[in-house]
Amino acid sequence: MNDTREDAAPIGDPMIDFESAFDDAPFRLSDYRIEDLVTLILFWALILVVFAQFFSRYVMGDSIGWTEEIARYLLIGVGFMGSVMAARNGSHIMVEFFYHYMPAWQALLLERLVNLVSLSFYIAMAWVTYQLASRTSSLMVSIDLPKSIIYFTVCGAFVLMAFRTVQRLYLKYRDRTNDA
Repeated sequence: MNDTREDAAPIGDPMIDFESAFDDAPFRLSDYRIEDLVTLILFWALILVVFAQFFSRYVMGDSIGWTEEIARYLLIGVGFMGSVMAARNGSHIMVEFFYHYMPAWQALLLERLVNLVSLSFYIAMAWVTYQLASRTSSLMVSIDLPKSIIYFTVCGAFVLMAFRTVQRLYLKYRDRTNDA
């Protein structure tokens, strides 16, 4: 007697799925923008600061005081600049499940509504973070730099998210009208 069900999906080779994850398009420098470079620089600075913290604490036995705070701020920068990249590519997390069960006109309407809400959110948060940054006059704890640098960075990221969203939607709907 066979232990497998006849209506069960066939089990595929897991290596095929694993290897297909690495089938990328060839590298083209033109696919990247300035925010990608800024994010990469912030990420490597974060790696170096965290390594310096680890090395000084566990190898040298005496931690460098400013590394923890700067690592926190660099992580904020990486997160928000990475969000700019996601806004440009349209790859922010969303629930695509419902789109598959809607009529095409309804899915298109919902997609446009979601894009409008996202754009409104980016603009509103840019305004809020600008207000917060302009009112902040305190200094960072471990180094003598104004804390408003962090808030202006977040504000700039929200402005860039709004700009990249408008740019992506313009290109998307322009191409859609050219195809018709």
